[in-house]
Amino acid sequence: MPTGWVGILSAELHFSEAHSLKEKRMYLRSAKAQLQNRFGASVAEVDHHDVWQRARITLAVVTREHGEAERLLADAERYLASREWELALVERDLVSLDD
Repeated sequence: MPTGWVGILSAELHFSEAHSLKEKRMYLRSAKAQLQNRFGASVAEVDHHDVWQRARITLAVVTREHGEAERLLADAERYLASREWELALVERDLVSLDD
């Protein structure tokens, strides 16, 4: 019996409307809060910290079933793609805790 699944999504975001690090961080705070609230994800900015129009975020979800992890990642990607920033270079991975 599997003990669970970890779903990982890494995405590059481009904020064409941001004109400062402060504006970029406003977008990121909103994105992180929504991903946490909607999908129960843990989220971190992992690259491009000092660049004001780019960010790379990684989020993780933990579920009991493979399909649930896939669904949460797909929904999170859809959410990110529907916002005012440009979504590029998305990578997804699913890891069984039994591996």
